[in-house]
Amino acid sequence: MSWMQRLYETYELCAASEQFSTEPLMPISHTKQQIHVEITLSGDGEFKGAKVLQKEETLIPATEGSAGRSGRKIDPHPLCDKIQYCAKDYPKFGGKKKSGYAEFETLLGSWSDSDFRHPKAKAVLKYVKNGTLVQDLINEKILFVDESGDLLTSWPGEKNDTPAVFKMLTAHPKTKKKDQGDVFIRWNVWHEGAQVSGVWEDESLQKSWVAFDASQKSEKGLCFVTGNEVPLSGNHPRRIRNPGDGAKLISSNDSSGFTFRGRFTDESAIQACGVGFETTQKAHNALRWLINRQGYRNSDQVIVNWSVGGKSVPDPFQSTQFLFEDNSNEMERGESIDIGDAGQSFAFKLKKALAGYRVNLNVTDDIVVMGLDSATPGRMAITYYREMNGSEFLD
Repeated sequence: MSWMQRLYETYELCAASEQFSTEPLMPISHTKQQIHVEITLSGDGEFKGAKVLQKEETLIPATEGSAGRSGRKIDPHPLCDKIQYCAKDYPKFGGKKKSGYAEFETLLGSWSDSDFRHPKAKAVLKYVKNGTLVQDLINEKILFVDESGDLLTSWPGEKNDTPAVFKMLTAHPKTKKKDQGDVFIRWNVWHEGAQVSGVWEDESLQKSWVAFDASQKSEKGLCFVTGNEVPLSGNHPRRIRNPGDGAKLISSNDSSGFTFRGRFTDESAIQACGVGFETTQKAHNALRWLINRQGYRNSDQVIVNWSVGGKSVPDPFQSTQFLFEDNSNEMERGESIDIGDAGQSFAFKLKKALAGYRVNLNVTDDIVVMGLDSATPGRMAITYYREMNGSEFLD
């Protein structure tokens, strides 16, 4: 579990660091989703308007199950989700998928009735209970119905007139139909005293959900990473390399028992190796953050190197010229490097660049190089892993 321990340590050291304030790590109990539509509500849960977004990636609260849901499984996010979940009136307009509204309302209601409730979540709950979400979006000309009042599955008009929502939705591979129930919603809630209105940018709401989600964890055990007795995770995160990545590093979901061959009594990964819920969330969030910031990608393969303490390290996959900060300035000024010196100027710049890193990196600083790849859509492997100190890495 060394790789997870290093990632967990990286999260703990970098999450509160001022140097990463412009690109913060994602909080636990959250995930990122491509959002299609933003709905604005008053603090009393009254509908004020809606607009279409261009698949804007947004941070939303999530449960352990909803963050890793796939297929037809009904497992709602607690606040922002698809119309299939948020809209009470989705079946009324001929929704083709099974409605997840009852489960969505139960989860949001439990949060809103708890000691960790938040006024924006309560406003959203009050609105969705009215059962007018789909109708409101039809009135706003964001969703569209046919003559019988059912949600359209394809646009009957000219291609040039296709509404924005239809352009963003993915068609079924066989039927080529699109389900407007897949439209993903986020909420903009105006209430007195709030500094921000978007639920995705409200830190008080994020902390409120994290506290409620933690209060729902009951099964405790030994976390093999931290050595503490904590609530354990039975469902580890996906979406590691990109938002559409379904492969997991830790997974055991074969209900037929084939994976276990009699070694364990159930399909949870806890019997094999217990990992704390907070531990795995922070470790996977750190890995996503590192890949997005400084990972090398080659199709499904990803290789990333980092300093556990958050110090800057050279990327071994960049060209050597990338190390030369002063070289880029020379190129901008139009100056050329003399190539008739047997590589002396090149060698001098390389030596100078590495010397700069050596000043920042101590001998004892931990550097990690990690390679990831997947042979199937659901399973990911660590294809390369090595820990070394700063001087060894530079050498």
